Amino acid sequence: MIPPAAAPAFLSAAGWGDAAIVPLAGDASFRRYFRVIDGSRRAVLMDAPPPHEDPRPFIAIAEHLTGNGFAAPRILARDLEEGLVLIEDFGDLRVKEHVEELPAAEVEVYSRAVDLLAELHRLPAADVPPYDRAVYQREAGLLTEWYCPAIGLAVDEDAYVRAWDAVLPIVEQSASPVVTVLRDYHAENIMLIDRAASHGLGLLDFQDALAGHPAYDLVSLLQDARRDVPPALEAAMLDHYRALANPPVDFDAAYAVLGAQRNAKIIGIFTRLWKRDGKPRYLSFLPRMWDLLERDLTHPALAPVAEWFAANIPADRRHNALEDFAPA
Repeated sequence: MIPPAAAPAFLSAAGWGDAAIVPLAGDASFRRYFRVIDGSRRAVLMDAPPPHEDPRPFIAIAEHLTGNGFAAPRILARDLEEGLVLIEDFGDLRVKEHVEELPAAEVEVYSRAVDLLAELHRLPAADVPPYDRAVYQREAGLLTEWYCPAIGLAVDEDAYVRAWDAVLPIVEQSASPVVTVLRDYHAENIMLIDRAASHGLGLLDFQDALAGHPAYDLVSLLQDARRDVPPALEAAMLDHYRALANPPVDFDAAYAVLGAQRNAKIIGIFTRLWKRDGKPRYLSFLPRMWDLLERDLTHPALAPVAEWFAANIPADRRHNALEDFAPA
């Protein structure tokens, strides 16, 4: 977490030349974040180094969100050639830590997060690529690409693709509107901020937004990879969304399909983060992801995919199957 070499000149040109640069966070990508402190002023420096990262999608979606009344960080300065962006600092109060410290606040905070999604879903989708069959299949395929080889399991990959082809029309042909899908809308990417607009919630990590089904971000929020969301809370928040958005009758089936697709994808991604990127801490999340995936697979709409899992990945090769391979 050493600041990039170009940071001092960039900050100086932006009027922050005397500011201290303090490590803030890294994430599962190549992006890194630093807090910039200049007296009473605070900002966040995003380091999105090319060619690995491109900050332009983040900037475009941030401006789309702020232009529609949502609290995305304001863009204070940018240097696209160096991959540096200075953005508004939303502070340190994330939803995850807040509700874990104050469990009684969980329903109220999650209700506001669902309110925000329902409001976003009333708008036309941003000018972003579609969340289409090719993307769904590529993402679901991360499980067979990374997890199965990691546990030494040979599976029928062609049948896996066919199984997803059998269920994805439930999402693609849904009567639900096409909306902006933020794709990483969960408790670690939502900040509690002192702002009446946007339900007091600040949004982060939306640079991979696509135009797709409204159930996806609900899955991301309510089947969180990094914290346990009680099933009763998930059910209550789905009821809350239904009351706000009045989705069509195919919504529950689409929610289950997208839940299974997302959870399969994340199992593959977290395995890749360990195997390729040397980040073994992500293995600790896999039991939760398998629990969520198996729950989604019980929905009748997922029958072809559930049959594939039953035939290809035995129960004892799931959940904690990577423990034998992970470093102590």
